[in-house]
Amino acid sequence: MNPIQKVYCRVFQIALRIALPVLPYREPVILHSVQEVPDIILRNGKKRVLLVTDATVRRLGLTKGLEEALAARKIPCCVYSGTVANPTTENVEEALKLYRRGHCDALIGFGGGSSMDCAKAMGACIARPGRKPGDMEGILKVRRPLPLLIAVPTTAGTGSETTLAAVIVDSATRHKYAINDFPLIPRYAVLDPEVTLSLPPFVTATTGLDALTHAVEAYIGNSTTKETRRDARKAVSLIFQNLNDACRNGQDIRARENMLMAAFFAGCAFTRSYVGYVHAVAHSLGGAYDVPHGLANAMLLPRVLRAYGPRIDSKLKDLAVAAGVAWEDTPQKEAAARFLDAIEDLNQSFDIPDRLPALKKKDIPKLARQAAHEANPLYPVPVLMDAKQLEVFYEMLLVQDGGRVKGKREA
Repeated sequence: MNPIQKVYCRVFQIALRIALPVLPYREPVILHSVQEVPDIILRNGKKRVLLVTDATVRRLGLTKGLEEALAARKIPCCVYSGTVANPTTENVEEALKLYRRGHCDALIGFGGGSSMDCAKAMGACIARPGRKPGDMEGILKVRRPLPLLIAVPTTAGTGSETTLAAVIVDSATRHKYAINDFPLIPRYAVLDPEVTLSLPPFVTATTGLDALTHAVEAYIGNSTTKETRRDARKAVSLIFQNLNDACRNGQDIRARENMLMAAFFAGCAFTRSYVGYVHAVAHSLGGAYDVPHGLANAMLLPRVLRAYGPRIDSKLKDLAVAAGVAWEDTPQKEAAARFLDAIEDLNQSFDIPDRLPALKKKDIPKLARQAAHEANPLYPVPVLMDAKQLEVFYEMLLVQDGGRVKGKREA
């Protein structure tokens, strides 16, 4: 990155960091069961609800308890279950039509980050009639209250239940982008481990590694606060203590509950301190090839961290201590190395592939430009990189001639 670009990025980030204490961040009110939702709906004077989810969550019957609870209180509920893994503008438009046709006045995002992001983007369109999601790409372009929004995560990873971001894919161009504004923070988050019990081991792993990425990128960035550092360390500690148990035994309610809290803490950390190049590159891959976001983050996290070099060693030592792979008296460089090795060990134990078969070499320059556009100047990364420098991370994921993809599952 040339010196002028670097100065611009750092000045922008410093100004944003100075503004952090006065910006209207808030945390959603935590509920612990979907059975609490009808009371919240009625207490807020709402009458008709749109439930935004995906076909798999609906087919597994995960929404049944909530739908029955709403019906018991005579609260009409329309259901949109067309959300795809990387939610699109078409999803938003379809859900919006159903919301209006059903005369709804409240939203529930039920599922992984995709369903919650679809509900958020839809809420932004309701708040700003006449605007499309792409018109609100970037920061602070919503600026009006959304309808009552309740988030019910079925995965412990995205943290979307607590963030100000909605990540959407343009159906026509496949460009993946974020809408960032304070009204997108859900009013309530339902952290109910019961709805996560049927999550398959591989999805449990990749969404858990997604939460780990949120915590790590928030912690190593240049816009941290005492509170976000605390939340990031809590998230890392909980993930290293519980992710293996949640993957080995999906019915381990305690591990599931702890992973939900880890994702929540990680979300609280990164919604204030932001993420970094891992997310920027992962978003471009998700938009182009429909790679699940948690999987892309897992593949990229150790590679990007190693590229940052010794500049982040002191912060990685803190996280190594939180993870239980180092101690306070462990030398800084050694502790950082242990943490990086621990992340790679997690990837290996969960059969995370180290290559992306869908990736085409000819696409890399365009994808790298998209990642650079997303990250610079917004993300307060420890080391600034331009599009050309980011290309190396895509090249690491290429399947070389005669090579193979490690891991039992391909991306």
